[in-house]
Amino acid sequence: MPHPAVRLLDLRETPLDVAEVLASLDEDEAGGVTLFVGRVRDHDGGKGVTGLDYSAHPTARQKLEEVADAVAERHPVTGVAAVHRVGTLAIGDIAVVVAASAAHRGQAFDASRDLIDTLKSEVPIWKHQRFADGTEEWVGSP
Repeated sequence: MPHPAVRLLDLRETPLDVAEVLASLDEDEAGGVTLFVGRVRDHDGGKGVTGLDYSAHPTARQKLEEVADAVAERHPVTGVAAVHRVGTLAIGDIAVVVAASAAHRGQAFDASRDLIDTLKSEVPIWKHQRFADGTEEWVGSP
């Protein structure tokens, strides 16, 4: 059973909605809400990026829940939320949205940063980048 502060978690092939994530953390006791939006950029490592694909291991949703639960345990939050895109994304598309709410802004900032950093390091989601020079690269794959 998820930690009671975990409000929204998902992996989706459809475009992500920042307003949905913020709405999931709309609580009277929250004095601060922090939001991180990760977008597909047009470059990486000095090379032009033309697009990318995100793939998720079948256990990724469960691991995302474990990460969110752990972050909620480590921080005095009123809520946490994380949604990650999978499939083909274009430059400028939103790839991930994480947010945290807490009584005070510092707590929300700390939890939000912990959530995105831990998600990126522990949830098995892999990025396949396509570069302008015709080369490709897998990022985060085993």
